[in-house]
Amino acid sequence: MKTTMRGNGPVFHALLAFLLLGTLTQIGWASARSGLFSDLFHTSDRCLACHNQLTAQSGQDISIGFNWRSSMMGNSGRDPYWMAGVRREALDHPAAVDAIEDKCTVCHLPIARTLAVAAGEKPRAFQHFAGTGEGDDLTGLARDGVSCAVCHQIQDERLGTREGFTGGYVIDLQTPMGERRVLGPFTVDAGRTRVMHSSSEFTPAEAAHVQSAELCATCHTLFTHALDPEGNEVGELPEQTPYLEWLHSDYSGEKTCQDCHMPEVEGEAPVTGVLPNPRSEVSRHVFRGGNFFMPRLLNRYRAELDVSALPQELEATALSASENLGGRSATLGVEPLLVDGRLAVTVSIRSLVGHKLPSGYPSRRAWIHLAVRDADGRSVFESGAFRPDGSIAGNDNDDDGSRFEPHYDHITEPGQVQIYEDVMVDYAGKVTTGLLYGARYVKDNRLLPVGFEKTTAPPEVAVRGAAEDDPDFEGSGDRLRYTMDVGERLGPFTVEAELWYQPIGYRWAKNLVEYPSEESARFVEYFDGMARTSATLVARATTVVRQDGR
Repeated sequence: MKTTMRGNGPVFHALLAFLLLGTLTQIGWASARSGLFSDLFHTSDRCLACHNQLTAQSGQDISIGFNWRSSMMGNSGRDPYWMAGVRREALDHPAAVDAIEDKCTVCHLPIARTLAVAAGEKPRAFQHFAGTGEGDDLTGLARDGVSCAVCHQIQDERLGTREGFTGGYVIDLQTPMGERRVLGPFTVDAGRTRVMHSSSEFTPAEAAHVQSAELCATCHTLFTHALDPEGNEVGELPEQTPYLEWLHSDYSGEKTCQDCHMPEVEGEAPVTGVLPNPRSEVSRHVFRGGNFFMPRLLNRYRAELDVSALPQELEATALSASENLGGRSATLGVEPLLVDGRLAVTVSIRSLVGHKLPSGYPSRRAWIHLAVRDADGRSVFESGAFRPDGSIAGNDNDDDGSRFEPHYDHITEPGQVQIYEDVMVDYAGKVTTGLLYGARYVKDNRLLPVGFEKTTAPPEVAVRGAAEDDPDFEGSGDRLRYTMDVGERLGPFTVEAELWYQPIGYRWAKNLVEYPSEESARFVEYFDGMARTSATLVARATTVVRQDGR
């Protein structure tokens, strides 16, 4: 459609104001930084001006910028747990500090890291932030985390390969600003291309790979190398592998990461507020996942962490994650049988996600809470209760960091808890939460996606521990049996099974206590202050058993 812009028309005035704003912005940026800094990237404020104030046909706000800036992508550089973890690794392995900060910034501070490497400098994790460093020319870019100009400049090279994993994405380092392209899923006409270039200095180009799972895999498939006390490499650990888990499931070829984590808007929707051109299959930049905890932590401590997203935006992100866990992640069923004073309960869990549950960073865990009460409401049996300090009652690892709870197919005591998690050990076989101590997994019974065949799974995503030999633990879920004596208790008995999820397990937070650093102390304080809200309910099933067993 051809648009005629007359000097007295509203479209003309809106566009003139927009172009003037873009020109002034360019002048401000040019005076603020020069050379390489502005030759490769701009921060998200260049994009938010146009890619906000967007509304779907339903009336829902689908603003790309607002959604992104409250996500973990937009806050990857502010994440206080990440900072505490990096500092811990540096204190554990002081001789490897340069390598640690390089690997840890490649996906959490991708702009700052890319520019440092391009300039022949060593990437740093802390010097760009107030409170952990004096700040420098990269401060604004570092705070932007995984920004628009990162994902939309990743080239279609090495994607889905071992070379492309662990932050092995490729960004053009040669083309000067003004000639650089940003890649998206749509073709942009010449008029809108000129508008975008005038504001951002980037030229939009269509590229199908931005909607591929392989793009996400560059950072969400990560391998670390275990070190002994002398700094020698003693093993390689698949720290997180959701892409490889997905590849070994029925979801591969059917749904991509974006289908679930960047859900499409129903009907046609605009992607820009300036000269909008509604499109179909517009993906929301909510990056919907399971980390409901960190957005609320960022909200609560927003002043200390210099958070830019508005409180209501962060709460919306937290609610979206909770709803995603509660409605789209798993289902639960219970089958009780009471015979001669003994109650048997079979709990069935079915996973609904396209990778392991939980997946990603190994601090995450899910578990079964089973409670049985008699006719008077008194407890007959309980396993896996969530405590206010963020720990799980009966979990060996929460009580003693040198131990861990095994996988069960049959639970007979309240002190036994079914926890779906991966547990690392170091070169000497000692349980650890230190990534660069982690040489291998002794337990990985995270719930498997539909179609995942554990007997043919490659080593990087293999099931580990007792779950390997459990015939009821298979692709799509698990079946677990509980048995208990009810004695002389009077029924009917109420049986309630719950599946809970926690992004940062108790031990993963509390093991930071021993590290003498500002980042460690800060995060432990944050965790303790919010521990009672650090887990959420994923699924629940309840039934009643009469005294006669029916």
